[in-house]
Amino acid sequence: MTESRMYPALNRNLGAKRSALAPHADAAFRAFGTAVFADGAMSTKAKQLIAVAVAHVTQCPYCIRGHAKAALCQQAFDLGGWCRRLPLPHCPIASRDIPLSG
Repeated sequence: MTESRMYPALNRNLGAKRSALAPHADAAFRAFGTAVFADGAMSTKAKQLIAVAVAHVTQCPYCIRGHAKAALCQQAFDLGGWCRRLPLPHCPIASRDIPLSG
């Protein structure tokens, strides 16, 4: 992801700063995500695919990256060996960064 004023590059410091500045909002956002993406009437995989599409509509690079990674971890895409190069620490199939464009 390229850095811009509107969308600074993601890193641990940015997440920690967000959590420190608004701990209740950060906790609520994480709880919301956990509840929304839990298996239920639809699978987590289907929900993540929908989230990838919505993220592209809203053009949020953080959402695109996060939901694309989550969908890959759910094995929602058939990318052959390419998907093993993505940085998904909790996903056994990935180990490198996902490109944001072509």
